[in-house]
Amino acid sequence: GMGMGARGEVGCCARCGSAAGETRESEREDLWVPPGLSSVRASSGAASSVATGYDDHRAKTPPPDLPSILLDARIVWLGMPIVSAVSELIIAQLLYLQYKEPGKDIYFYINSTGTCQADGSVVGLETEATAIYDTMNYVQSDIATIDVGVAIGQACVLLSAGTKGKRAMLPHATAMLHQPRVQATGSRQAIELAIRSREVQSERDDMLGILSRHTGHDVDKLREDTQRPFYMQPADALEYGVIDTIVESKRVENLIGDVKKAKQWDAEAGLVSK
Repeated sequence: GMGMGARGEVGCCARCGSAAGETRESEREDLWVPPGLSSVRASSGAASSVATGYDDHRAKTPPPDLPSILLDARIVWLGMPIVSAVSELIIAQLLYLQYKEPGKDIYFYINSTGTCQADGSVVGLETEATAIYDTMNYVQSDIATIDVGVAIGQACVLLSAGTKGKRAMLPHATAMLHQPRVQATGSRQAIELAIRSREVQSERDDMLGILSRHTGHDVDKLREDTQRPFYMQPADALEYGVIDTIVESKRVENLIGDVKKAKQWDAEAGLVSK
């Protein structure tokens, strides 16, 4: 009898303990949590809370950055010397815009010293610029080129390569043509220097041929004019055939694509409901 009583007490304690545990478990599950938080059970069995609503005001995608806004407006920006990383980006943007909306105008803004630094030191290969030029001709879209600062050397060639009637300069911009320059040769053999010299002359002939195609001047005149740096103010560039217009008005028209409205940016970024 005493054994039965002991077992009964043990069973009762077990049931009471189980009931108490369930009560505590129920209390944990019924604990108040701040709005926007939900109670979840961790692997240990203890209740924990994770945020599900406090970040609802945050963008579901990153907010638009300046390069994205420019690209959305079909603007390609060349703002530094033409080195491999720059030509890679420019070509990728041109191909993307061609893929996105074939045939719609692209706006190519230029403020570059070409394949050289401002002091004339060579930083890029001439082929970096011709790669951009060939891509400009490859895409179906008209390309409006706008010189907003300086367009020197190969940058000036790209300025002239825009679609006829859509090449422009701002009133205080400058353009300058010069022949291709040779990078530091170092300690090379005479035959290597001769080979490099022939290659530079070939690059010069290519550049003069491109300029002749877009300015209307014959190659001999261009070769003579570019024997030394050939600077042009907007009026000079207009007369020389590098550009077609000088943008005088503050109301710049037909030089920028359609830009999304602010509400559209916010909706697509998840800031507001669509």
